[in-house]
Amino acid sequence: MEPLLTYLAKALVDQPDQVALRISEADGGQLYELKVAPEDVGKVIGRDGRTVNALRTLLNAAAQKQGQKVRLEILDDRRTPGSPAAPPAPDAAR
Repeated sequence: MEPLLTYLAKALVDQPDQVALRISEADGGQLYELKVAPEDVGKVIGRDGRTVNALRTLLNAAAQKQGQKVRLEILDDRRTPGSPAAPPAPDAAR
């Protein structure tokens, strides 16, 4: 499933060399965390989340066929603390 998701993500973005996939165990299944360049996050999510929901559907179908449970999340560096897009921390308001 990892090659499928990586292939699809690279086909969607402008900077395929920055696509990274991290897999970890969570909630009785596997958690797939997809990281792309900050300017490509919108392309992977799509309008109203349609693209990421389609990726989740394909991933879940492939996982179900193998008897596995998976979850896909898109990591968005734009929302990490300290970035301009993130709201200020409660301590910073003082």
